[in-house]
Amino acid sequence: MPEEIFDVVNDRDEVIDHRPRSEVHRLRLKHRAVHVLVFNAAGQLFLQKRSAWKDCFPGTWDSSASGHLDQGEAYDACAVRELAEEIGLRTLTPPERLFSIAACPETGMEFVWVYRHYSEGPFQLQVEEVERAEWFHPAVVAQWIDRRPADFAPSFILVWNLYRQSHGSVPDGCGPCPSQA
Repeated sequence: MPEEIFDVVNDRDEVIDHRPRSEVHRLRLKHRAVHVLVFNAAGQLFLQKRSAWKDCFPGTWDSSASGHLDQGEAYDACAVRELAEEIGLRTLTPPERLFSIAACPETGMEFVWVYRHYSEGPFQLQVEEVERAEWFHPAVVAQWIDRRPADFAPSFILVWNLYRQSHGSVPDGCGPCPSQA
């Protein structure tokens, strides 16, 4: 399978080059990604545990769906694609755009758009990328990050903390906390 080609961007998130994924990561070049936070009607957040085979942060918990933009791809199109690829959630319209994050060490030098979507599932996980996934009450996620940040991908910690700052600590209608097992 040929290696993915990413758009390399400048400090203003403008495309300046195209390079293979491995080179972009090795040289820490600025590039683009999305994170989608999926909530259910009870206000729980669906998190995925990254596969042990992932090249970055294997075995850590991450956003419901996240991924790099393909060369020439728009952020909204990537959000729709990542939902379908990683958790089998098909939507014709992009999820709700919440905020962007400038490229920084915590994001792996990725400019990131963060999205929110609502769904009850069920989901079909992409086994090559996702080891498992579960619903969590937002308060449980916040406490877990405080106690054991190494359990999470660094970009998710940044995304989650910014989400909580801009959208409150817990979405309306939160139900009981599920098991963390």
